[in-house]
Amino acid sequence: MIDRREALQLVITASLFALIRGSARAAEQKTVLKASDVHPEGYPTVQAVESMGEKLDAATGGRLSIQMYASMQLGGEKEAIEQAQVGALQLARVSVGALGPVVDDLNVFNLPFLFRDTAHMDKVIDGPIGQELLDKVTDNPNTHLVGLAFMDAGARNLYDTKKPITDIADVKGLKVRVMGNPMFVDMMNALGGNGVAMGYDQVFSALQTGVVDGAENNPPSFYFDNHYQVAKYYTLTEHLIVPEILVFSRPTWDKLSKDDQALIKKLAREAQLDERRAWNEKEQQAIDKMKAAGIEIITISDKTPFQNAVKPVWDKYGAKYAELIKRIQAVN
Repeated sequence: MIDRREALQLVITASLFALIRGSARAAEQKTVLKASDVHPEGYPTVQAVESMGEKLDAATGGRLSIQMYASMQLGGEKEAIEQAQVGALQLARVSVGALGPVVDDLNVFNLPFLFRDTAHMDKVIDGPIGQELLDKVTDNPNTHLVGLAFMDAGARNLYDTKKPITDIADVKGLKVRVMGNPMFVDMMNALGGNGVAMGYDQVFSALQTGVVDGAENNPPSFYFDNHYQVAKYYTLTEHLIVPEILVFSRPTWDKLSKDDQALIKKLAREAQLDERRAWNEKEQQAIDKMKAAGIEIITISDKTPFQNAVKPVWDKYGAKYAELIKRIQAVN
């Protein structure tokens, strides 16, 4: 026979063991999803995924959450894709160009002057065409990825150290840095300039030393990466409007319940719209700061000569996307 005190002790001990086991099970059920972005903390794409993580944490009572690794902590976009493909990280925000080698149709977004303006792009990526392209990422067994959402990256414009670019004739002979894609080199050459493929980290010093006369990028990159300190002319050509994409690791996705998958898709869609609002604010902030810094911002009233000039680029790279291009151009 055990006395009452011993019985009480046994009950307490059993309760503690049950509590420990319950805590262990709860700990096992908590999943932290790793997210990667090349952009720094505070950048709209980073903010959007962090906000998505907060919503996911709240909706699952802490069972699922997101840990963001910004500023290339886990490598560049190519490394992020490779890590997501094997389940080493779960969420990667990358440019569509980085996925182009795997899902060819995404390359259509790299065509110059594909979109009339950023509002046109928004309608395309928010609608059925955008969803179809995300599904092509998901349904292609070679990607090992799930396409969750597109995100805005604004319009890319020309800027230079030499003179205001008011029409296409002013581009002639300018050495202009472009991203390392043959299509972009051909685009700049077709516009009359000399396209120079170069890593982004080299652009500031190349402008400073005259290795290139100009470059092209969106207003936040131009201002917040200090290119405005050496290039005083910024022309709103909007020659490239290329969205970015948020993908999820297929190996991890397949381990999630259908409900969790549906929740993540819903929150990713919200992140797409959250990022756009943040992007628009950041872009306006950059333009205001550019004006305050004395940058001459030039508007091109008629882009037709620019659009006509890149026809050879469309003929060379766009023929296989003819049907998709027709559908994109029909979106109003």
